[in-house]
Amino acid sequence: MASQPIATVYVRNLEERVKPDVLKQTLSTLFSEYGNVIDIVAKTNLKAKGQAFVVFDKPESALAAIEELHGFELFEKPMQVTLARTRSDATVLASGNEEEFDAHKRRRIAEKDKKKALETAEEQKRLKRPLPGAEAAIGARPTKNARGAGLKSTGAGATAVIPDEYLPPNRILFVQNLPDDFDKDALTAIFGRFEGFREVRTVPGRSGIAFVEYEAEAGAITAKENTAGMALKNGEKIMKVTYQRQ
Repeated sequence: MASQPIATVYVRNLEERVKPDVLKQTLSTLFSEYGNVIDIVAKTNLKAKGQAFVVFDKPESALAAIEELHGFELFEKPMQVTLARTRSDATVLASGNEEEFDAHKRRRIAEKDKKKALETAEEQKRLKRPLPGAEAAIGARPTKNARGAGLKSTGAGATAVIPDEYLPPNRILFVQNLPDDFDKDALTAIFGRFEGFREVRTVPGRSGIAFVEYEAEAGAITAKENTAGMALKNGEKIMKVTYQRQ
């Protein structure tokens, strides 16, 4: 499907001490000079402070606002104004297509999960990486046999288990919470429509779970974005789709 024009502006370098309500009202007044503003999102959590999204009803309005307001001083700080990378919830809702909105939300959640997975993986690497000089110190320390064989370290360097939702992408999906009567044909009907589909593998003696393999990681990513959270059997089951743990 061809990408659709973006009508959302991403604003950063905003004064973090301004209250959200005041900030949203000020942004609305300022950006409304360039078109009809249908939504403003200014989050209050620590990582998102100083940022906002301004949603117009037309892409041309967003471009005009970027052209005129990038570098404009607001609360004594120059705003950095760019086009958002994806369409906003408000824009998709305005189309009136509920199916498209559900797919949009799944893609957004998948992107968020992917970002968290990468951040978690980096954190795991950081925890396992010895501090400068640590290897030499360990080498110079006398060997101790106090710990019994088979016991695992519980220190900061011990490997932590990454939650399923934050696993990095790969070619194989792990599907859970399936209806007991769901077989390979039923799953193939859902996952077989995505590019690079290879096969569905069920687990003998275990109902409710399966593995779905694609030829490339891109196919698995697309399938996960469009199927995670899908309601099955008239909403009785909500399908959970994650990447297989490597």
